[in-house]
Amino acid sequence: MEISNLVAQKTVYTATTTTTGGREGASKSSDGRLDIKLTAPGGRGEGTNPEQLFAAGWSACFLGALGKAAAVKGLRLSAASSINTDVDLVLSETDGYSLQVRLNISLPHISHEDAVALAAHAHTLCPYSKAIKGNIKVETNIL
Repeated sequence: MEISNLVAQKTVYTATTTTTGGREGASKSSDGRLDIKLTAPGGRGEGTNPEQLFAAGWSACFLGALGKAAAVKGLRLSAASSINTDVDLVLSETDGYSLQVRLNISLPHISHEDAVALAAHAHTLCPYSKAIKGNIKVETNIL
């Protein structure tokens, strides 16, 4: 990598977790705020699964990015704004397991046209959207 291509970055937060037991185990955060049991999707256990955690994390992050995108346009999101996120665990004979996602966005009091523009802008702001860009199938639906 060329030095001229490097951009100065400042780490603003680091999340640290320790997971044991894989999909039938447990995860704990280093600060103690997260302490959960894990269960495989569709399993009988009482825990959550990585797909649910990914959906929750991305939707929370994306809603924040939508708020920032709205502010740039001089708009304000309603407290009733929400995202229903579906994360599918899919199996391909050639590629094995992967994810696909549907972000179903509700922005009351925002026109459909503005909502589409805000969602497109939010994808450029949200760290989750940036991290998976081009890696998985993502549908963004304005409800």
